[in-house]
Amino acid sequence: MLKLIVCIKQVPMVSELPWDSRTNTLKREIADGMINPGCKHALEAALQLKRQYGADITVITMGPPMAEEILREAAALGADRGILLTDKAMAGADTLITSYTLARAIEKECPGFDLVLCGSCTSDSETAQVGPQLMEELGIPGAAYVENIQLKNRTLIMKRESDDFLETLEMDLPGLVTITTRQYAPGYASLAGLQDAFDKADIRKLSAGDLNLDIKKIGIKASPTKILKVYSPSAEKENIMLKGSAKKIVDTLFEKFGDKISGAIGKDLKTHDHEENDDK
Repeated sequence: MLKLIVCIKQVPMVSELPWDSRTNTLKREIADGMINPGCKHALEAALQLKRQYGADITVITMGPPMAEEILREAAALGADRGILLTDKAMAGADTLITSYTLARAIEKECPGFDLVLCGSCTSDSETAQVGPQLMEELGIPGAAYVENIQLKNRTLIMKRESDDFLETLEMDLPGLVTITTRQYAPGYASLAGLQDAFDKADIRKLSAGDLNLDIKKIGIKASPTKILKVYSPSAEKENIMLKGSAKKIVDTLFEKFGDKISGAIGKDLKTHDHEENDDK
């Protein structure tokens, strides 16, 4: 039987993200959360492998205690168990340290795994880095942006679209794939399944101590990536009515917005305007 691991993440489902201005990190403990959409496609890919070939599925996530909810939702969809990595020492980790922490947990809790599945990216950061970094941390082969997977003995046959052509790849297990959102449309859990998952699902909570992790190597302090500034883009709009000849309107536009137009384009347009005037 295949031993599958699906890495999922809880992301906020709010338009105004609650940021901590001191650490420049998301206040995940107070944001309403959901399973990252991309992770749902990875979970569905694992569920289809389970139906086709027989498999045992472990879902794993790192986050605050409330992230347990998405593990129970995954169990309602068909996962066999969940692992929650939660510890204040893990908070604020960038993608590199997140990958490191996940890898150590997988090695300790899921020895002998066959395949790790991840979403291609998350809606709260869009870096698409954790999957490839996790491959490196685990020391296994992998492929990103995979659209379809099939199994032949111990070889995974994968398809993915690259530019204008379709690639077919083969990889011996164990390995890791990141799944795109083009296929493997997520299913929906039944009410009975949700009730059963929230009552009986096999969920383990692990701290840094449980994993024997050095706290100096995890969390925000160990993360080499530093966020310098976080802000919401301005939604203000202003309507300006310009009157006069075409030349006057163009001159006014350059006067008001010239600094927002690249220097090269601005110079080219100005030069073209002068050449036309010289010809006249």
